[in-house]
This record gives sequence, C-alpha cells and structure tokens, in this order.
Amino acid sequence: MAERRVNVGWAEGLHARPASIFVRAATASGVPVTIAKGDGNPVNAASMLAVLGLGAQGGEEIVLASDADGADAALDRLAKLVSEGLEELPETV
Repeated sequence: MAERRVNVGWAEGLHARPASIFVRAATASGVPVTIAKGDGNPVNAASMLAVLGLGAQGGEEIVLASDADGADAALDRLAKLVSEGLEELPETV
C-alpha cells in the first residue's frame, strides 16, 4: 500500500472550501484514496462528509493511502495539494 504523510497547509484546515478542493482532486485522481488524521481511522477521500468529519486543522498530520494501480502518482499530487494549501486545482490533477 502506498502512503503519504503530510501536514495540512491550509491555515483553516480541511473544512469548507479547502475540503471541496481536496475532494475534487481525490475524485479526479481516478484511484480510490483514503485519508486519516494522524493514526486515526481512514475514510474515503472522495467523500466530502467524510473529509469534513475528520476535523483536520491547519498544521496537523494526515495520512493519504491507496493500494490501486497508479497510487504513487495520485498520492504525490494530493500530498502536494494538501501540504501547500493550494487554492485552486492544479491542471495536473
């Protein structure tokens, strides 16, 4: 299983707009990805309610994981998005 541990780059954490950007990117990746806060239980990264339910704050560590084909590239893109707190989806997502 591929995994990336990153700190949330959005000051407000993964809520509202940042969560929406992240969920759209996770869905666009085309591979099933889970997200967890620290060592907590993983949830579907393509589910807005699940991501909001994590309550991940700015600076907190999250874990992105997937065991699908193409997982490494997808996780690298998502990890960059989260760690840099990008305000728009990059064209590469």
